[in-house]
Order: sequence, then C-alpha cells, then structure tokens
Amino acid sequence: MDKYDQVKKIGEGSFGKAVLVKAKKDGHQYVIKEVSISGMSDKERHESRKEVAVLANMSHPNIVQYKESFEEGGCLYIVMDYCEGGDLFKKINSQRGMLFTEEQILDWFVQICLALKHIHDRKILHRDIKSQNIFLTKDGTVQLGDFGIARVLNRYTVRTVKENENLIWKSFHTFQSVFVFSVTFFSAR
Repeated sequence: MDKYDQVKKIGEGSFGKAVLVKAKKDGHQYVIKEVSISGMSDKERHESRKEVAVLANMSHPNIVQYKESFEEGGCLYIVMDYCEGGDLFKKINSQRGMLFTEEQILDWFVQICLALKHIHDRKILHRDIKSQNIFLTKDGTVQLGDFGIARVLNRYTVRTVKENENLIWKSFHTFQSVFVFSVTFFSAR
C-alpha cells in the first residue's frame, strides 16, 4: 500500500472492502479491493487469486481495467480503475422515478453486451450480473466489474459434459445472461 494514499472507503461486502485511493506517483485514482485471506481455507485463497488471474487477462473498454495486485499483511489487494460515475444501481436510484431515455438505455445495453461477448469468447462466466456490478466512467462509458465469483471454463470442464448437454448448458447460460441483464435494464426504465 506504500504506492497509494487512501481517500475513502466506497464499499464493503462479504469479500472485504473497496477503497478509493490516489497513486502517490501521478495522483491517478484507483479502487483497491481488499480481501482478507489470512483466515481463509486453501480453496478460498485459490478462488480469491483466481479473480486476479481473470481480471489480469481482461482488456476491453467495457470491462473495469485491472492494474495490479499484491499481498500484504494477510490481505490480497486488487487495484482497478476507478469509475467516477458510480454503479448503475445508484444511478437508477438517483433518478427518483425519472425515466432514462430509450437511447441511453440502448447505449448501455449494447456496451454491456459487448463486454459479455468479450468474456464469453474467453470462456469466462461472470455469474453475478446486476446493476451494482455495472459501473459508469466519467464520460458515460459502461463497464462490467466485480468478477469475484466468475468461473473460467477450461477444456476439462467442457469435456466432462456430454456434447448435447454442453449445447443445452451453453444455450441456457446465454439465455440466463440475457434475461438477468434485461431485467437489470428494465429496472432503469
């Protein structure tokens, strides 16, 4: 944490906490997700480190960008870009019943579809699509974040499923992603 000054805590959950920080080197703001791993089982530590591996391999304008990670004092720290516009959940609630334009909703929808296509092409399932995990940048770009329970499919995972079951599963997962995503955006209406 020597490279960053803490600005404020911006979130807390079962994972730990999220802190807004400023880089000492250039003043750029980031979010650091702090995960206490000292009391975790080996499997839980592996899952936490897996999120880092997933994030490190993502590079897309509609996905919150990973910067670095490190372990210190029994915690895993994941440094990511800060989305100044907050999350979509807060944005929807701040409207106080006022509707977003159809153009705005369609623009956001397309951006998240592009993010989902990017991760699905890399055999990654997000598994937690909701408005609290969709973030807005200062310029209004939408970014998908929080890959904490994402699942990476490998050849072994796919091979263990019979071919027709695999096709059904893929179809169901695609349907499920679109359905959950549609419900999220319906709440923005």
